[in-house]
Order: sequence, then structure tokens, then C-alpha cells
Amino acid sequence: MRIAFIGDIVGRPGRKIIKENLAKIKKEYEIDFVIANGENASHGFGLTTTSCSELLKAGIDLITGGNHSFDKKKDMMVLLETANVLRPDNYPEGLVGSGIKVCDVQTANGIEKLAVINLMGQFAMPTVENPFNWAKKLVSKLKEEEIKNIFIDFHGEATSEKRIMLMMFKNQVSAICGTHTHVGTDDLQIFENTAYLTDIGLTGCRDNVIGMDSKIPIQKATTGIGGHFEVPNSCKSILQMMVIDIEDGKAQSSFKIKKYCNNPKLFITEAFID
Repeated sequence: MRIAFIGDIVGRPGRKIIKENLAKIKKEYEIDFVIANGENASHGFGLTTTSCSELLKAGIDLITGGNHSFDKKKDMMVLLETANVLRPDNYPEGLVGSGIKVCDVQTANGIEKLAVINLMGQFAMPTVENPFNWAKKLVSKLKEEEIKNIFIDFHGEATSEKRIMLMMFKNQVSAICGTHTHVGTDDLQIFENTAYLTDIGLTGCRDNVIGMDSKIPIQKATTGIGGHFEVPNSCKSILQMMVIDIEDGKAQSSFKIKKYCNNPKLFITEAFID
């Protein structure tokens, strides 16, 4: 099974570069299943039904979320019950939706099961249940159901929390990839059969501040006075994707693809095996 994970999609530029490139990348690299974090896909904050439909039609199979999942609350309430959309599973109990889905993935060898888990960290984030204890319960249940292929999108601010997740679940899950900071890290690796990347980085504008026009972030940093963050209509964009080969629940290889707008080349980073 070859799966791919796309980083935080930010606004129209993020959706645009996916629509223009994802189908070609999927075909060239024979990717069986695509997961993407879409909590910033609509105007930079949240996910609307229209944006969701656009991304699914572009070739994304499942959309995960984070602290902005409910910024477009009305739309999200519908999407969580009708579409392949997750929100962090460790949000307080009683909330609509789920952060775990077992998917049937068509591969060259037939249908295989893939469990996707969406969790959120605790540092500088909204109120959630302890993600580490929550993950233990989820992974244990999946193992009881004999589901071996497991991918975790861990949406968190702190790099240490993401690394803790790896240390806890190495050799138990197939891959762990961090989201939220919009800044890609340089630590792609396979650690005891688990592919890992602290943060995949954003898919969207790359010539400003984490996908947003730089005017308001600069104003807030220099004066303390904030404002409404805007996604630029025109910018230099980037698509960032982690690709993982999984066999019998274990990561066999992994690489990261970077696609810059108006550049015909794809930049590939291979994972190192520790």
C-alpha cells in the first residue's frame, strides 16, 4: 500500500495548487490513497462544504482537521456526518463526528484496510482529552480488530509532543505525521518500522507568514494590535506531501515531495532509516 499525506491546506492558493498537480502526482507515483489536513482550506480558517467537495474531486480521499475544524461550524457539522472528513478524536466527548476512520484502500494486491487517526496536542491548543492516553486506547482497539495499517495525523504546536507520540507508538503504527505549525521540518525518517515527520508544513502561499498576508502578523508583532488574517489572492505557492509505502503494517520506505508553483520539477527528500 502506498499512501500520501498533504500538509495544512491554506485557502484558495492551497486548493489551487492541489487541483493543478495532485492527479498527475498520484498517477506518476502510483499512490493508492491520499489524506490531507484541511482545517485551513477555506479562507485560511475552517472548511466549507464547497471547499471540501473541491478537494475530494481533486483526488483527496480523506480530510483531517485540528483546532480550526469548527471555524465554519455550520458546514463542519454537516461534513462530519456526510463526507470523508475527520476532526481530532480527542475533542471532548459528545461532539459530533469522529477522529478515526477505517478505510478500504484499493491496491495492486486487492482491498486493504487502513486506519486513519486524527489527534490534537495539548500545548497552546483548545481543551482536549490527553492525546497520548487517547491514542493508546484507539491503537489497542485497532490491534484487537487485527488492523495493522495505521496512520496518525497529530495536530500540535509542540515538537516535543509529536516526538513523544513517536516514542510511544514506534513499531505499533505505520506512520505519524505532525501538522499545525505550517513549517515543514527536516527529520523525515523510519524509526523502528514507523515513518515519522514532525511537521509536513503547509500547502499554500510560501512567501508570507504561514500562508497569510504578512501585514497583520507584522502589525501584531510590532504593536501588539491584531486584526483579521487574510490569505493572499496572488502568491508563490507550494504543495508538500509525505508518501509512505506500507507492508503488513510496517513502513518500508518514505519520501517527501515538494512542488513549487510554476516549476516543472518535483523536489524529493528520502527518509533515513534509523
